[in-house]
Amino acid sequence: MTPFMISVMSLLDGAPPPVPETEPSQAGPVAVVTDTQVVVRSLAEQLVCEANAVLRDHGTAFTLADETGPGSLSFTIGCGEAEARVETAVSGRTAVARLTASGLPDDGPRRLTSEDELQALLLGLIAASVRR
Repeated sequence: MTPFMISVMSLLDGAPPPVPETEPSQAGPVAVVTDTQVVVRSLAEQLVCEANAVLRDHGTAFTLADETGPGSLSFTIGCGEAEARVETAVSGRTAVARLTASGLPDDGPRRLTSEDELQALLLGLIAASVRR
């Protein structure tokens, strides 16, 4: 059992979900921003698998869908009706990350402060899904 799986079990037992820390997203070099996107996406897949191992006995599970298009790499993580989208939009030689999820400030493009905050984001999605 991983520490994240234990966090999922604690949440299902009534622990409050943590709030993911975000910050305004700034444009950066394409290579740097897209590398971060790949790291976050890889971690998301690992965490979704861990969470689903716990959630399968509770009638809910995460989905993870990749999307690509001209100038954009993104993925959406869903749990029930709650979802979050992580996108990297490329324009010329720069790119900017955008995190979209309910409950986050709507004051421009935002990103997680670190890859570790992805756990808090997923726990928040589970909590939102369980409350509905």
